[in-house]
Amino acid sequence: MEQQEPEKKEEKKGKELYNYQRADLKQIFDRFETCPHNFNLLYQLPTGGGKTVVFSEITRQYIKQKNKKVLILTHRIELSRQTSNMLTEFGVNNKVINSQVKELPDQDDYGCFVAMVETLNNRLNDNIFTLEDVGLVIIDEAHYNSFRKLFKFFENCFILGVTATPLSSNIKLPMKDIYQELIVGSSIEFLIENSFLAKAVTYSYDVGLSGLLKVGINGDYTVKSSEDLYNSLGMQNKLLTAYNQRAKGKKTLIFNNGINTSRQVYETFTAAGYDIRHLDNTNTKQQRKEILEWFKTKPGAILTSVSILTTGFDEPTIETIVLNRATRSLSLYFQMIGRGSRVLPNKPNFDVIDLGNNLARFGLWSAEVDWPKIFRSPHYFLENIISDDEIERKFKYLMPDEIQKEFANSETVEFDINAENERVIAAGLKTSVILDKSMDQHFQMIVENTDDFAKALELLRLIEEDIADRVRRYSYCITNSTRNYREWVLQDYKKKLRTRIIQEF
Repeated sequence: MEQQEPEKKEEKKGKELYNYQRADLKQIFDRFETCPHNFNLLYQLPTGGGKTVVFSEITRQYIKQKNKKVLILTHRIELSRQTSNMLTEFGVNNKVINSQVKELPDQDDYGCFVAMVETLNNRLNDNIFTLEDVGLVIIDEAHYNSFRKLFKFFENCFILGVTATPLSSNIKLPMKDIYQELIVGSSIEFLIENSFLAKAVTYSYDVGLSGLLKVGINGDYTVKSSEDLYNSLGMQNKLLTAYNQRAKGKKTLIFNNGINTSRQVYETFTAAGYDIRHLDNTNTKQQRKEILEWFKTKPGAILTSVSILTTGFDEPTIETIVLNRATRSLSLYFQMIGRGSRVLPNKPNFDVIDLGNNLARFGLWSAEVDWPKIFRSPHYFLENIISDDEIERKFKYLMPDEIQKEFANSETVEFDINAENERVIAAGLKTSVILDKSMDQHFQMIVENTDDFAKALELLRLIEEDIADRVRRYSYCITNSTRNYREWVLQDYKKKLRTRIIQEF
């Protein structure tokens, strides 16, 4: 009986792999056979495609075929637990090496170890224990760079990195310098078409970021500059409006860049009468468990968070993802949206509300991505991400229907700044004429639709976004336009228009 026990633990259990997963599995095992034993291979599969299922089956088969042990590295304790549970489903006898594990006298009893990076690094550097007879090291979420410090301990092992986005989180440490080959799995589009993922329906709201958000040393926008913008009353109101328009009553997960912003979102939605929770990395394990259980079971729940739920979090009942932040990280963009992509029988689609111009920066979540090219030339990709200024030049303000109704007596509410600029230049006039003509039209719209002073001021308030859009377009038509200058022009425009209203009424 004792000799039969290991065989029982290796029996195939767990989930049945799909055809596309089996095809990837075959490619990977072909590399095991044809590449050197110390080869570094990277495997890409989209969030929701079942990476954990694939590498759990890889682990099971590798142990059986090679008679060597497998080490799986993760960067978060939640991922370690989830991975261990999945391995157990597949009949793989495994042990989690966490902060409570001080020594490994029983390591011969296990075929697989799941370890937190920092914990294992400390144990190995301090010579507390060594891992014997490991032939394969699997790295989950391999685009994070914390794993590299452990490579020196496993120089004679086959290393398999697994990620949804083969683009390093550190622009100075490209993945091509660590991994020798990339295997690309099925695309998001394929997984949607074959009902493995839900389809994202994206609603993007233009947000002025240029000159406001600062890029940090990691290549993404800093928390401080993001909080300065997204904590503002204007952005909080834009978020609330977008939610009311697109997500009201739907289970919604909001991503923010900064704890203060997430707490401000909590206050804004609470004041508006919504039942909402806030979650960040300062919450205790018990608080986190209670909040996520509430989010899971309550229909139409709203959860605002920071980056804590971008990985290792799976809640299929999510109906709306809100990107209440801008990012220059393609990996983060895919991870955030991917949290809503899990399918259910009555959930073919989910909504994405973009409040950071991320759609304009990266394209649709389901669009084809040339991962081999990005893997080979990451700096070229990063250097050619569209700038905020380029994005904002393409903004086109569309007056909402409810505001247009207030100007029903006006023949038109539109004014083409660019076309007017061409006429002014052709006539040899000063560019300030453009704003004069724009102001004349705004004034005419107001007097055509009311003869009451209080109502006129209300109409002026309603067209503030239209005014800001025209001033922004005007600034692109002239040279040496700074943000301070644009702000001065905007305030001057509104002041002059208000003065004309006072004189008229």
